[in-house]
Amino acid sequence: MNKIIFFLAFSINLTSLSAQFGYGFTASNDLYHRYVNPPDGKAAQASGSAILNIGLGPKIWIGGKKVSFSAETQAVIGFLGLSTQDYKGLGTVAFPFIGKFNFKGLSTFDREGKFGWSIGGGIQYNKTELFGLTDEFASKGVERKFFPTYIIQAGYGFGLSGFTAHGIVRYGFNNETKANSLNIGLQYDFNVPMLKKITSPESEL
Repeated sequence: MNKIIFFLAFSINLTSLSAQFGYGFTASNDLYHRYVNPPDGKAAQASGSAILNIGLGPKIWIGGKKVSFSAETQAVIGFLGLSTQDYKGLGTVAFPFIGKFNFKGLSTFDREGKFGWSIGGGIQYNKTELFGLTDEFASKGVERKFFPTYIIQAGYGFGLSGFTAHGIVRYGFNNETKANSLNIGLQYDFNVPMLKKITSPESEL
């Protein structure tokens, strides 16, 4: 109950600020990610990737210079994701849906360059062996479907008038299915209305 009261109080305080609204997109490059399927007793559960991992999706913000709240989703694809324990096929994909509080430089609403941080959470849908299973494992009855994990994400980096570049760590778990996920990488945010102010003759940096 105390956590709920704190969250509501924080949200009310946020909306009482001279809030601005922003829209745009976010892109990411996972330096490493790993998704662990629910156990089936037929094959190794995990698949990971450390190269050729890209993500892209829409993002919106509301808030001010010191703090903002954002909602985002991405399609994060690992073209060469695989299981090193038993190769079953290539490719991974994840769709995170995240709400975050962003502070200082990562709020995207400050025209001065600053460092900042963010914290948030949500749900992520994951799939391994994206491009299909090998005949060997398909014949064993192995299936690879989307599975959800409940995620928390923290980030730290630099922001300037609608643009941010920051490192992120995102961990997901599902106690019911025993699945989990891990994403570590770099993320780039683009708040379009604030980016326009950089070149607008009516605005001064």
